[in-house]
Amino acid sequence: MFLRLKARVGYWLARRLFHWSWFVRQPRGWHWLEGQFARMANLGDVGAQSFYGHILTFRGVGLGAREEGVRLLRLAALAGDGKAAYQIGVISLAGAPGKAPDPIEAARFWGIAAQAGHPLAPIKLKELASRRSM
Repeated sequence: MFLRLKARVGYWLARRLFHWSWFVRQPRGWHWLEGQFARMANLGDVGAQSFYGHILTFRGVGLGAREEGVRLLRLAALAGDGKAAYQIGVISLAGAPGKAPDPIEAARFWGIAAQAGHPLAPIKLKELASRRSM
């Protein structure tokens, strides 16, 4: 109970400090932020999984960071996070290194994103349907 509260407070503070560029540029500051984001994501918080997943996917260093980011985004998407579901759809359609594009998986995740209210998901679903009918 106490550890979960400590994690929530640390995550809340880290999200506030994330917008202070001077703090993020400091190696020790960034390391602390990453620890808070990772802890909350590992506790199963959907918002933290989505947020940290986006950071790792698009700003992480190395293939391992990108793979972990996609894993976190997928978990958040399956829990109903619209932004994460939309990004997984984009990643699925683009294909990963060594992996072919998967329009069926993209449509599945864009459907989840559309149900969650993501504004671009229905547009992407229509584009995908029109691309298939050609």
